[in-house]
Amino acid sequence: MRSKSSTIRTHRTVTTFAALLTVALALSACSSSKDNGDKSSGEPTGGATTGSTVSLPKLNGANLEIAAVWTGQEQKNFKQVLAEFEKRTGAKVTFVPAQDPIINFVGSKIAGGQPPDVVMLPQPGAIKQAVQRGWAKPLGPDALKELQKNYSQGWQHLGTVGGKQYGVYYKAANKSLIWYNAKVFEGAGTKEPKTWQELLKTAQNVYDSGVTPFSVGGADGWTLTDWFENVYLSQAGPQKYDQLAQHKIKWTDPSVRQALTTLAQIWGKKDYLAGGQDGALQTEFPSSVTQTFTGGDQPKAAMVYEGDFVQVNIGETKAKVGTDAKVFPFPAVGSTAPVVSGGDAAVILKDSKAAQALVTFLASPDAATIQAKLGGFLSPNRNVPVSAYPNAVQQKIAKALIASGDDFRFDMSDQAPQAFGGTPGKGEWKDLQDFLKNPTDVAGTQAKLEKDAAAAYGSGS
Repeated sequence: MRSKSSTIRTHRTVTTFAALLTVALALSACSSSKDNGDKSSGEPTGGATTGSTVSLPKLNGANLEIAAVWTGQEQKNFKQVLAEFEKRTGAKVTFVPAQDPIINFVGSKIAGGQPPDVVMLPQPGAIKQAVQRGWAKPLGPDALKELQKNYSQGWQHLGTVGGKQYGVYYKAANKSLIWYNAKVFEGAGTKEPKTWQELLKTAQNVYDSGVTPFSVGGADGWTLTDWFENVYLSQAGPQKYDQLAQHKIKWTDPSVRQALTTLAQIWGKKDYLAGGQDGALQTEFPSSVTQTFTGGDQPKAAMVYEGDFVQVNIGETKAKVGTDAKVFPFPAVGSTAPVVSGGDAAVILKDSKAAQALVTFLASPDAATIQAKLGGFLSPNRNVPVSAYPNAVQQKIAKALIASGDDFRFDMSDQAPQAFGGTPGKGEWKDLQDFLKNPTDVAGTQAKLEKDAAAAYGSGS
């Protein structure tokens, strides 16, 4: 879990990041999607792939395994980063595809005597579990030095357990974005909403134009937790968010009822969801994106909610980010628009010179710059040049993330014990899928969420 100093933020600082993001996305709308030369005077200069900002040892003959749940284009892009590490050190790195929940995957590998050297853990709660079970190894001095040089204190805290640094957040996500089909909005004569009420009005305009408003990847429970977190953070506020994230208030709290009732204004309208509730529950996240940006001005849906990484899936269609596919910040439900972040941290399971070197490399701007150029990726590393991102939309999102410093809220389900916040078919994922199926059962959903949360937090699993 995060340290107290990284979780307690003020209403004002969250507002600051939201304002930055709103301005950034507004600027991106005025820029060409091909503008990748954004070289303002304040831009970091390190990390170009033609040079090196980090010293790495020669590791000829060393063999490493790194595990992550990444698939498809995301995995392919990350392998290019690993190839650069191999080129610089002489080591051989094998990517091991993992499954959710990844902490269970790691446990099975350790039980079988074959753990990967490094694993990418998406949840601070999972990092804590790995430390408590004696699996994770602390960062060495070189990795620690690289981390402290390139990351804000908030991102460092996320990988800290018991005062020791175990994780490097290589990848970040801005999870407060709604992507939309520009042709559909144009045809409906509607504009980007800034508030929840405006979002509902926009949805009605889109529906009246003959297109279903929303595509929801309900087959993947984590997308539903992200929907909830954005509504809850904006409506209940940062303090309540932190309390619920730590289970200091119960899921039967009135603030949770209010958030679920608000969500039901969209989830409860069958005609607003591509395929209705049943169709949404059978739609996996990648398909929720691609079906929004295929079919010209008659796609299966006009809008899809999720993070900046949606661009990877848009890249599988003919739509162009910034022209055909545009984005706006998740609208304000309460007085302030939400800003929810996520990420993936590199954690060492088998301590060695080679494993430490790989994590040192992943903490450097060199590694993240390679993947930034390939698109669909966002780094919390403040020394990755903004110009590395391939389009104006991504550049502005990256600028806003770095400008926020420590002022962000981390994904709530990723802070929870894995049994509650990170397991397919169980806990929060399953409870919110059940709610999507029957959005009238607010009280029953709260009761199930509280029962599952109490069991998971009580056991720490």
